[in-house]
Parts: sequence; C-alpha cells; structure tokens
Amino acid sequence: MNRELNSSLSPATGLRGGIFFHYIRTVLTISLVLILGTVPAWATLGESEASVTTDQQHMKSEDRVQTFQAYKVHELSTANGVTVREYLSPQGSVFGITWQGRSTPDVNQLLGTYVNNLQTATPAQTKIQRRRGITVKTNDFVYSNFCRMRMCRGSAYVPALIPSNVSVEVMR
Repeated sequence: MNRELNSSLSPATGLRGGIFFHYIRTVLTISLVLILGTVPAWATLGESEASVTTDQQHMKSEDRVQTFQAYKVHELSTANGVTVREYLSPQGSVFGITWQGRSTPDVNQLLGTYVNNLQTATPAQTKIQRRRGITVKTNDFVYSNFCRMRMCRGSAYVPALIPSNVSVEVMR
C-alpha cells in the first residue's frame, strides 16, 4: 500500500494548523472567560466621572484623586490588593484605565461598550506574546493585560478621548 502524507494534518504544519495553535487558542479562550468574569465593578471607559464615585462607594474602596493641568486621576485601592487608576479628561469622561494587583478586575465593567472591540478583534489586531500577555489595538481602542506569578497589570484607553495635550505615556 502506498500512502501519502497529508501535510495539513501534521502537528508540525505551522502556527495555524498544528497542535500548538489549538493549544494556545484554548488557553487564550479560557483566560478571556476568566478575565471577563471576575472581581468587582469600577468606572467604565468612555463614561462620566459620576461612575467613578458610584463604584468607589459600592466597592468601599479608598479613592485618592490627583489633579493635573490637563487631566484628573482617580486611584481606587481595594482590600484584596487591586489598584485601578481612572484617567478623566477636563470634560469629565474616562479616557483611560490602568490596573495592577493580584487579579485582573472585571473587564466587562471597566470597558463598558468597548468590550465588544476586545471580543471582536481580528488576529491582525491582536498580539499575543508568550509570557508577556495580550495586546489588542483597533482604530478606536487599545487594551493590554499581563499576568505573571499572581501579579496582573494592564491598561485600556480610547485614543480619540485622550486630551490633545496629554501623552499616552501618562498611563504607564
């Protein structure tokens, strides 16, 4: 019997068709499900400053406010060690959010309607780095998250909402 090797079924066919790709995709899917369904609520990207105050009272977290010339930062610290910084424009809308702590906060609550951008990002817009986390960049939204050894750090922002005299580097 003469059998030909079907290269499309080989585990070594490359990133898109092999076992490695399916393993990574499964891990990322599980990670997104866990990330999108965790911990308490915070202010929402693109919404008003009132959402910061409401969530701060609900969480019973400590809210420290820093005012700068072109923006304001609300820093919410919870008892479980998560710190969320929400960046507000002079008009009072949340243009960026950063977090760090032992877990990733509730991304559904943080991103609001922008969570759709995260869920519908194409492979070209998504950059997954082994041991580095995930970064999603679309035309109107940027998200990054990195977790390692029980320490998570991330950010999300809407470039169109950032005041013209504020650099993205402020949110690092």
